[in-house]
Amino acid sequence: MDILRVEGIQAGYGNEVIIHDISFSMPPGTILGIIGPNGAGKTTLFRVISKLLKPRRGRVLFRGADLSGMSYRVFARHVSVIPQLRTLPPPFTVEEFVSLARYPHGTRLSTMNTEDKRIVSESLGLLNLEGFRTRRVNALSGGELQRVYLAQGLAQSPELILMDEPTTHLDITHKIRILDVISSLSRDTGLSALIILHDLNLTAAYCDQVIMIRDGGLFARGTPAEILTEDIITSVYETPVRVDVDPATKRPGIFFLPRAYHGK
Repeated sequence: MDILRVEGIQAGYGNEVIIHDISFSMPPGTILGIIGPNGAGKTTLFRVISKLLKPRRGRVLFRGADLSGMSYRVFARHVSVIPQLRTLPPPFTVEEFVSLARYPHGTRLSTMNTEDKRIVSESLGLLNLEGFRTRRVNALSGGELQRVYLAQGLAQSPELILMDEPTTHLDITHKIRILDVISSLSRDTGLSALIILHDLNLTAAYCDQVIMIRDGGLFARGTPAEILTEDIITSVYETPVRVDVDPATKRPGIFFLPRAYHGK
């Protein structure tokens, strides 16, 4: 059974329809990348899948269950959501903030048991945050806070993690670390991940499947090698590129061409 199935979704805001007739499925243990130009509808789709926006048509199924009939607490026991835009959290310590992820499982900060503490510590360790335990989250940099939110998401012990631009504000070291963590968990524990990305080379390197959104609709779906071609990227992004095979990963490597090299 697919861990996630999106069927004929239409959604928008006010009188404006942003996405229309989007359908796809996601097998368990898959890393699925969603790409497309700014304004294509990626975040609107993400909000529908995350139960943050009700679709006008269609439905989203998690392991065959319609999300519209699922409570937020039950949803949070199985799915963690790492949105792109967030309000600054209250002045918890990093450890306290990450520990809040255990609440959907019936745990409060005052009743943390040994297993809860182990899961929180493991999540902090995965994101190299052990030394941040007593730091206040409202005093962190944007990149540090991004990692803390991901640690909190992992501490939920999800089957599926949804991430909207998780590498924003991060230097290359932490971009790679975050995606390495997700890739390892997918391989070793069967974690499924749906990730919106702008970096096409990171998409190529880490995603098993890719969905390309254009003008609010599903433009293409397939493996990175099938989707990240010169013709498709140039057409959708209206920017000439060169695509080669990375000799290390055997996956596509995308090279963007400055205007001076267009047509050469």
